[in-house]
Amino acid sequence: MSAVVRPPDSQRWAPFGVWRRRHGVGPAGSAPPLTGRHVLGTFLAFFGAIFLMNGVLIYWAVATNSGLVAVEPYRKGLHYNQRIAADEQQRQLGWSEKVTLTQGGHLTLTLTDKAGQPVVGLKVETVLGRPATNRQDIRTAMVEVSPGRYEAHTAALDAGAWLISVEARDESGAASGAPTYRIRRRVWLTP
Repeated sequence: MSAVVRPPDSQRWAPFGVWRRRHGVGPAGSAPPLTGRHVLGTFLAFFGAIFLMNGVLIYWAVATNSGLVAVEPYRKGLHYNQRIAADEQQRQLGWSEKVTLTQGGHLTLTLTDKAGQPVVGLKVETVLGRPATNRQDIRTAMVEVSPGRYEAHTAALDAGAWLISVEARDESGAASGAPTYRIRRRVWLTP
């Protein structure tokens, strides 16, 4: 039988069992002593998990939000039902479009109707800008260069995300102010 080692009375209740750990006294299977490495590892794991989750949430926020905000949300909200009706009329037209933009600033729009015939005689205006700001917006009118093909030229564009807003009006209905056809496309120009 082994003798039980007891600490002196002055050290019996030492904080966190320092004396017990030094002298190997404790119940069988007791946890190893807490060291600075353990504290550092726990600290790094805790904050690493927080930074990882923040990164995931930031990625999801940026990937799902285009950054587009209505310029005049109140005014647009008042006319929401009219906008829905205009979108339905546009859908019934059955037109299809192809929009291309080059880094040199060449913008092309090709419009065809339900039967695949070119849509001619439109007055087409565009706004070309960045999705997150209107400071670099470029307003231009497109010219019909061939039946159903409209083009515009601007200065050379920087690489990155660009938003193209197109409003096409029938020449006969230009006085009414309501566009016949609207599209909005986001394009990415590679460097």
